[in-house]
Order: sequence, then structure tokens, then C-alpha cells
Amino acid sequence: MLPALVPVLVFSVGPLLYGIYLAFTDARSGRNAEVSFTGLENFGDLLGDGDFWSSFRIGLIWAVSVTVLQFLASLGLALLLNQNLRLRGLARVLALVPWAMPPVVIGLMWRLVYHPNAGILNATLQDLGLISHNVDWLNDFSIALPAVIVVGVWTGMPQTTVVLLAALQGVPKELYEAVHVDGAGTWRRFWNITLPQLRPVIVAITSLDFVWNINQFGLVYVLTQGGPGGRTRLPMLFAYEEAFRYGFFGYAAALGVAIVIVVLAVLGVYLWRQMREAD
Repeated sequence: MLPALVPVLVFSVGPLLYGIYLAFTDARSGRNAEVSFTGLENFGDLLGDGDFWSSFRIGLIWAVSVTVLQFLASLGLALLLNQNLRLRGLARVLALVPWAMPPVVIGLMWRLVYHPNAGILNATLQDLGLISHNVDWLNDFSIALPAVIVVGVWTGMPQTTVVLLAALQGVPKELYEAVHVDGAGTWRRFWNITLPQLRPVIVAITSLDFVWNINQFGLVYVLTQGGPGGRTRLPMLFAYEEAFRYGFFGYAAALGVAIVIVVLAVLGVYLWRQMREAD
């Protein structure tokens, strides 16, 4: 186990412990900057920081919305790809395309789609008569966050679809044959057979999606850099600004630790309820 354990300790556990240590210090940028232990001072400052609570609220809206919409869209796509349709193999390959693209490339591509003057979205909506003027999707205070959420859903669908499709293929055919003999329709087969069989996988993938989404950084940074006016500033963007724009490493580390604690608490409650319902 040693060859596998050493990289994990060096590249995962080590930085994690060092980040937790920084959260209890006044570490700042600069050569030979003195670092002193401050205890819970950084966490106290967080509780009174309106910008932190704003980014945390936006982060929860983002994470919950993307996770739920991503799951619903992926479940529908997985059910479709599980059918015996023509060109099913090609469709499965195309469904994985967003997964193969780096977040920076995805962000740049969608910035072009959302471009107010040359974007394909405005042009298409105007041709259909749905809008009469160009919309600045990523700089409008009221629609910037929903526009970014759409990109997040599109980006995360492939891995969720693959997991759900694999679980669908593992459902015993005999169960469907038995309820078909009993005269069950499509909805009853889905509700009484498919969904219960997928429950453990659904709990696992939605939990992972929630953790990935609330820790999202690169995609949103390329799209909006947290703008306009902080309307898309997720917690990790806020931590990045505090650390690398203003140089407050200790405060940024405390923010990261606080987010981890909140995520673990929310995730623990969610998993506990799901497992209780399953039992």
C-alpha cells in the first residue's frame, strides 16, 4: 500500500492539514511575512462578514439548483439512452462530450454563446421572435446567476448520466417482466421498480454532485469572475479573492474550512435521511 499511500499523504492530506493550520493564523502574502497564531479570530470575522454570507447564499442556490436540475436532466437522458433506439451508441458517445472538455474551454465557449452582440443565443431567440433586443446574459443582475446555472447543469450532466445509465442496465429484467404480467403501465414500472433500484446510486451521485458544485471555481471564474456586482460570486471565488487578490491567506483558509464543515453537515443530514428512508 505504500506506493499508493505516499502520494495521497503528500498531495492531499498534507495540504489539507496545512490549510487547516493557516485558518488559525494571520498568514498574509509577502516575503518573510510573520505568521502568528490567532485562534478563532478568523472564524469570528467570518460570522460578521456580509460578503461571506452573500457568497454562501449564492453558493447554496447554485449548488442546490445545479444538482437538482442536473439529476433530473441526466435521469431523463439515461432513460432515453437505455432504450433500444437507432444510433444509440453514437448518442452515448456524444453525451460524454462535455465531460471531455476542460472547464476553461467550456467557460470560453459559453461566453461566446451568451455574447450580447455576436452570440448564437440572442440571434436564435430574435429569429424565433422571443426577444426584440440583445440581452447581456452574463452582465445582467437578474439573469446572470440563472445563465451560469444552465452552464453548470450542461457541464455536469455527462458523469451523472453515465452513472445512472450503468445503474439502469443493472436492474434485473425479470422485475419488469413480472410487473408487466400484472398489467403495470410505464409510470408504475418506473415508480415501483426503476426508482427503488436506483435509490442507492441516486444518493451517491447527488451527494458527490453537491460537493463538486459547491466547490466549483474554474467554470464560474471564466464566465463571470463573480460578477456582476458579486451576483455569481461563489464561496470558492470569494476565498480566491481574499487569498490571491488581497493576500489574506489565513482568512481565506478559514473560509475554506467553514465551507467544508457546512458541506459535511448538510451532506450528513441528507445521507442520514436517505438511508433511513431506504431502510
